[in-house]
Amino acid sequence: MSEQIFDLIVIGSGPGGYVAAIRAAQLGFSVVVVERRGVLGGVCLNEGCIPSKALLESSEHFSRLNEEMSEHGVEVSGIKLNLEQMMLRKAGIINKLTTGIAGLFKKNKIVSIAGQAELLASDDKLRKVRVTSEEGSKNLLGKAVLLATGSAATELPDLPFNGTTIISAKEALNLKSVPERLLVVGGGVIGLELGSVWNRLGSIVTVVEMLPQILPQVDSQVAQTLQRSLKKQGLDIFIKAKVDKVETTGDGLLVTLTTAKGEQCIECDKVLVATGRRAQTDGLGLEAVNLKTNPQGQLEVDENYQTSVSGIYAVGDLIPGPMLAHKASEEGIVFAERLSGRKSSLNYQVIPAVTYTWPEVATVGKSEAELKEGNIPYKGGKFFFAASGRALCSGMSDGFVKILAEPDTGLIHGIHIVGPHASELIAEATTVMSSSGTIHNLAETCHAHPTLSEALKEAALAVNKEAIHA
Repeated sequence: MSEQIFDLIVIGSGPGGYVAAIRAAQLGFSVVVVERRGVLGGVCLNEGCIPSKALLESSEHFSRLNEEMSEHGVEVSGIKLNLEQMMLRKAGIINKLTTGIAGLFKKNKIVSIAGQAELLASDDKLRKVRVTSEEGSKNLLGKAVLLATGSAATELPDLPFNGTTIISAKEALNLKSVPERLLVVGGGVIGLELGSVWNRLGSIVTVVEMLPQILPQVDSQVAQTLQRSLKKQGLDIFIKAKVDKVETTGDGLLVTLTTAKGEQCIECDKVLVATGRRAQTDGLGLEAVNLKTNPQGQLEVDENYQTSVSGIYAVGDLIPGPMLAHKASEEGIVFAERLSGRKSSLNYQVIPAVTYTWPEVATVGKSEAELKEGNIPYKGGKFFFAASGRALCSGMSDGFVKILAEPDTGLIHGIHIVGPHASELIAEATTVMSSSGTIHNLAETCHAHPTLSEALKEAALAVNKEAIHA
């Protein structure tokens, strides 16, 4: 195999890497993918997006049966948690999806190799990659190399992971029992999602966020609404707070916080550190090809996703932009199509972001804070799910849809949703914005009744104070 010259060597098989590999193969390239894990799918499928959503779904069923069914006239008793079965279900979903990728690779004649890939210096136009595994090492030659190794959890200097009491998301997704008390450091997407899982299953959860709001990147009203809802569900949330020290005691851990109201001590069994992620470039041999990262530890690329080194490309969490699986996948497609000579592009202004708490949060486009900072004129319209027939029937009416638009033309700058199934509703919002749509386009679209999506139409009408049900 070392003598074969591939058109493309992909390092990493997550949402960026495997999608790029498949699209490149569809376009006629010979492709080899190197994955250090031994299983395909990267962080997303194995220890991120998919397992967390599986546990969120299962824990939601458990929570609703325990707390909400009586309102519907359904009396339930004797509910028991079988955490082992819940974890087995999660593992089965992961296996099905990773096996599916392997099947797609076979279908598209993509070679897959397990091992650690390392870039090597080369004397000609071909790129050279060494793959090291338990079986030894081998060299691959390729006309182009795509780096798609994703990201890893950020470790805090004063809170190093130990895998048992100070844990990352990876361990939090595989706990053998429900911790009696869990402290989550970081009120972002990962911290709130995993905090929600274990809170629903019976853990006393405390969230500590350093900044003035949870989900720092989203609309402030959306964040405030979510925080109120999470507090009702039992999560104790501290904002503008930080961890000063963690001490081991006979009963577990004692965490000292500095909060807006002074010092506070929290007893817990485990601390989940979820303060962000960093680009995973360890072991790639960047120095061998004189490839340097920026101050954020990521690789700068041009419009074709080529790094400063000719023939070496990068997508996903390795490059600037939001660390989102769907962003990585879209970049993988655009990369492959541009490599083939097609004029493909990705509109970075309309990439949706979702937090799968309950209620869910989904946003696309600019927030009010960003519009104000950029001195961009706008008008806003809002519609609350409390006035939605479908939301009331389902018993899930927390939250609202907010639309921000240009005052004269109605061009939509941003759509922000906190409420039931926001992750699905944001697709319509993204479609309209991707087509440079306006509030008039949304308002004139006939939405089925009763549906949650009617909230988008009503919010669009509300921009000009024309909403029917507000």
